[in-house]
Amino acid sequence: MIARILKWLMLLQVLAVLGVAYLAMQAWGVASPVMALLLAVAMLLAVRALIVARNFWQSRRLGSPVPPEYQLGVRGTARLFLGELRATLWTSSWGMLWPRLHALDAAMPSQGLPVLLIHGYVCNCGYWTQLSGQLARAGIAHDAVDLEPIAADIEDFVPQVERAIEALCARTGSNRVIIVAHSMGGLVARAWLRHFGAARVARILTIGTPHHGTALANLAAGANARQMSRINGAPDAWLAQLAASETPETRALITSMYSHHDNIVAPQTSAHLPGARNLAFGGIGHVALASDVRVLHQLLAEITIKVEAVQAPSCPHFS
Repeated sequence: MIARILKWLMLLQVLAVLGVAYLAMQAWGVASPVMALLLAVAMLLAVRALIVARNFWQSRRLGSPVPPEYQLGVRGTARLFLGELRATLWTSSWGMLWPRLHALDAAMPSQGLPVLLIHGYVCNCGYWTQLSGQLARAGIAHDAVDLEPIAADIEDFVPQVERAIEALCARTGSNRVIIVAHSMGGLVARAWLRHFGAARVARILTIGTPHHGTALANLAAGANARQMSRINGAPDAWLAQLAASETPETRALITSMYSHHDNIVAPQTSAHLPGARNLAFGGIGHVALASDVRVLHQLLAEITIKVEAVQAPSCPHFS
């Protein structure tokens, strides 16, 4: 469904570019068709950049303080913005329009436990293209689930994850999987764990997941957006119930990776999950998390780890 919606949006953007280019030639005195097209494309990119800038402004206004060791200068801020803009443009204008996962080389034996990839809010499996390529090159069997309908209750996604895990286990012959989940997908994974238990999951790796909600979800549509919201600084009741249902053993299965410069999760420390293993990064936006070299390197290290690491105590940021 997301792919179809994005294709229609892409068509509208192409028509808008052509319309602006025509207007530039007819009303603005631009003589060259090439220059008119370049001007129209630049205007479209400016609009997309303004949307990303607005998200950064809102997330900073509603966000948590950035620790001194993660603070950015002018160059770092520019890299942060351009990296998120590039990731957003690529994901929404190509990756999720034609979603695909990379297949393993038939001659390469599968390595380690299989991985199930769970995308976030209003996304599909195309979000995982770069990680999928790295998993394929490492010989790690993997699959992804597309969560639909896009505005459903998070609990409605749980059976879809269960079916995907059953299929992945059947295909690989493994009795356990590793879950990697972005944003809302991390909440879906935790909801699945509450319903089906930990017998078939070795660990859950969440990246940029609003474990305690995000204020930016207050402006989004859908039952799942409401469940991720924060009202008067407090997480939605569904999030509170999910947290209350988890034991220390459950939390010890989870590694939460997040950025202090996330432009969708606000406050950014909402991604810090007490009792889990928490790994913080800086200078990375929300969409860019699954394509950033540092995060991809850490994800592969976590996926290929042979022995469960001892969980370090977490300082609770939220009650």
